[in-house]
Amino acid sequence: MSLPLDGVRVIDAATLMAAPWAASYLGEFGADVIKIEQPGIGDHQRRWGSKRDGIPLMWKSLSRNKRSLTLDLRKPRGADVFRSLIATADVLIENFRPGTLERWGLGPEVLLALNPRLVILRVTGYGQTGPYSAQPGFGTVAEGFSGFAHVVGQADGPPTLANLPLGDGIAGITGAYAIMVALYGRANNGGRGQVIDLSLYEPLFRLLEPAVIDYDQLGIASGRIGNRSTHVAPRNTYRCGDGQWVSLSGSTPTIWERLCAAIGRPELATDPRFASNEVRIENVEPLDKEIGAWMGAHPRDEVIRIMNQAQVAVGPIFDIPTIFNDPHFAAREDLVEVADPDFGSMRLANVVPRFSDTPGRVRTTGPALGAHTDEVLGELGLSSGDIASLRDEQVI
Repeated sequence: MSLPLDGVRVIDAATLMAAPWAASYLGEFGADVIKIEQPGIGDHQRRWGSKRDGIPLMWKSLSRNKRSLTLDLRKPRGADVFRSLIATADVLIENFRPGTLERWGLGPEVLLALNPRLVILRVTGYGQTGPYSAQPGFGTVAEGFSGFAHVVGQADGPPTLANLPLGDGIAGITGAYAIMVALYGRANNGGRGQVIDLSLYEPLFRLLEPAVIDYDQLGIASGRIGNRSTHVAPRNTYRCGDGQWVSLSGSTPTIWERLCAAIGRPELATDPRFASNEVRIENVEPLDKEIGAWMGAHPRDEVIRIMNQAQVAVGPIFDIPTIFNDPHFAAREDLVEVADPDFGSMRLANVVPRFSDTPGRVRTTGPALGAHTDEVLGELGLSSGDIASLRDEQVI
């Protein structure tokens, strides 16, 4: 079965996480993703994260479905090969510091003159413009700069960063979405490509829309309030009687009434302190005390059973070992087993979202450095002698 992006060629000239993640999302739906890496060094991601038998693990997932080509863009012959490759491409993804490609004579103006259909995604910490554009930036820095970390955490605790590459991941998703918009637009504007300027912090900042509006219109500066919400109550995590945790959101009037009945306290629905979402927010401490007391008296399985029967939105807070053994994750095939040359097989997070007719696939794990160099250069028409010469000059 053909995939939606069969025939789309993506050149992934980026390193680490956010920009390469965007390429990975496209590869899952059929794009031919060619990963360009520095000869002898490769993407820094190859050396980051956990390892098994000395082999990095995150690389295997982040670079799924890609072909690895080693190429030194700083050398004239490397730049020549790059331009030949760009002539065959639909998309270029890069995350060099602003001005780097331009210094190498490979800026967007040059590449678009060579291939007017090219869509170029440029991912940087702060964007291509503005007073901070030259500063180095990573996802962690973006989480702080965007305002995200300031509103996450307990009220009496420090700004909190997620124990996962959140800034990179959201930028990667945004980048993949932006590329698809640009490709769709290309089909409607005479086939012209364009440049996408994506910073790491702006996708996170966009998620802070309620805080932006509150400050602009009400002068309210949002702060940290733990797992509660400024706009919804009840909304929190609660510890059950067996020490397990659940999350709950009961903000609509009907769900709130059902929640009160489910915990055997129907009178709370008409209690003046809790009669509307607005007053529940004002009285969130006694509200959470009432709910937390009931949760703490019941094991989690019973809490979830009772709440499901009452049609109240409560869910367990899972750890990864639980997820690996959960029947719903299994039924949804959220983990997929993929053949791997080093480990025999690996279980990876599966492709999302789900397509009914052309579902994406994880075809391969991340490749060895330069594994497809000869293959890709051969497709460009280079002879074995040409390839050997490039290798002798350490261009590949």
